Amino acid sequence: MKVILMGPPGSGKGTQASNLASMLEVESVSSGDLFRLNLSENTDLGLQAKTFMEKGEYVPDDITINMIMSWIEDPLRDKGFVLDGFPRTLGQAQALDKYMIHKGGVDRVIFFNVEGPILVERLSGRLICSDCQKPYHKIFSPSSDTDICDDCGGSLYQRADDKKDVVANRLEVYLNETEPVIEYYRRLGILHEINASLPIKKVSEALENAIR
Repeated sequence: MKVILMGPPGSGKGTQASNLASMLEVESVSSGDLFRLNLSENTDLGLQAKTFMEKGEYVPDDITINMIMSWIEDPLRDKGFVLDGFPRTLGQAQALDKYMIHKGGVDRVIFFNVEGPILVERLSGRLICSDCQKPYHKIFSPSSDTDICDDCGGSLYQRADDKKDVVANRLEVYLNETEPVIEYYRRLGILHEINASLPIKKVSEALENAIR
């Protein structure tokens, strides 16, 4: 199966994507994963994306599409895939549909619906260990010491795109650019909406039902 998971930042797509990919026996990827991979390898696309990522803005369509299409073209994805957070704009959705026309198209688009205040609380509380990269949350999964990782003793930091002012910008950009994509897939009849403000287990159950 070829599945797209959509929803605002902090809606839990990433948590569910790997579980769903395991269930379907395919691979999953987020556009953010591909951005960071290209950044770490200092590719031309990665350097172009860097400026936008640091501001909490979406990377322009042409850069994002080139990264995603290259990933899909790998023979490892012949059995299907799970895309986490792509497409984000109508242009990206149309480009993906055009590309997938000879591959059977996309089977399911799942929209993770969460209210704004919940998203801000989720995103602005996230912390990451600077050494082992273990994730924490100030409210939901804090470390024993506010600034120190429980596992390796490394210092915890907040990603630039998780600060409150950047979070607000990310959500505004989402509303402006991504909601038209949701309507696009709704008109195509392949969109399934789930309440992603529920506990993780309940969201997993709703996701599995939507897929089946």
